[in-house]
Amino acid sequence: MAGSRLTRDVFGTLPDGRAVERIVLRGEGGFEARIISHGAVLQALIAPDAKGGHDDVVLGHDAFAGYLAERKFFGATVGRYANRIAKGQFSLGGETVQLPVNNGPNALHGGLDGFDRKLWEIAEIDEGADPAVTLTYVSPHGEENYPGRLDVRLTYRITGPTELSLTMEARTDRPTIVNLTNHSFFNLEGAMSGMPVLDHKLTVAAEHFLAIDPTAIPLPEPPRSVAGTPFDFREARAVGERIRENDQQLRNGRGYDHTYCLGREGKLAPAARLEAPRSGRIMELLTDQPGLQVYSGNYLDGTISGKGGKLIRQSDAMCLEPHIWPDAPNRPDFPSPRLAPGEVYRHHTVYRFSVRTP
Repeated sequence: MAGSRLTRDVFGTLPDGRAVERIVLRGEGGFEARIISHGAVLQALIAPDAKGGHDDVVLGHDAFAGYLAERKFFGATVGRYANRIAKGQFSLGGETVQLPVNNGPNALHGGLDGFDRKLWEIAEIDEGADPAVTLTYVSPHGEENYPGRLDVRLTYRITGPTELSLTMEARTDRPTIVNLTNHSFFNLEGAMSGMPVLDHKLTVAAEHFLAIDPTAIPLPEPPRSVAGTPFDFREARAVGERIRENDQQLRNGRGYDHTYCLGREGKLAPAARLEAPRSGRIMELLTDQPGLQVYSGNYLDGTISGKGGKLIRQSDAMCLEPHIWPDAPNRPDFPSPRLAPGEVYRHHTVYRFSVRTP
């Protein structure tokens, strides 16, 4: 229906015949979020620029076949554990759990067949002034060797004229671990602009980050101060300003692929700000999570194409992923990812867009 704040259609079909649906949520001035039920993916995010135009600002694919063919996490909901667990092992209740390893020696983003590869159920839609879609997924006990049945509930909602809110909850029937995030790749010049994100200005509200080994597992040390390092984004600076400095941590990550320590304590607060110099778009990210993974698209290598048929290359986009710290199941000094029956895991992230004024 013309002017509707929410529309629903079929985006594609799985090999077994199940339909993959798409929900479009609309804000003001052309702002749109398009969500597909496979992977609970943010397939497109249309935001205005400073000159009155509009562009999609997240990488992905125009058709479902692209998501099915390549697992690149574009816009995906990642779980049961986002980021890495060393050697795919952790201890829970005195027992050792061995997960499949799928990233060198480590487990990454939920394993071989994570939440990003599942068909989520569209449980609710809200066609009101703040349109929303709620998706659910039930991860059975033993899936990817994770203990406990996990019931996950996720809601995308337009919460302002140009603001998208993401809330996630999870419950379990036996002790387990959980760490969820959205894995959108942002380019505020436009997903098909062909412009790198290295000249985007980034601010991160963190005084410490986690140093990593060459396999991207945090080193056995406390968080490091960003002061005097290429990781200091407490004041806005271009992503690429110091990315080629002779720094061991930049070598280990092939650029930025590090967790910043936010210290949220469960309260929603500003975590990062990204600004594109040409379009004038600004994205503020607020979250209640204790960490923010800043990833500068180092492993995008031009081997696949995205929207508009364009090859996706290094630094074509960057990720800002709020979550619990990597390898936390093995680090009692880190925020805990453990979830017990009767408890509720919660995650709240807000993407707030605006434009630079003259």
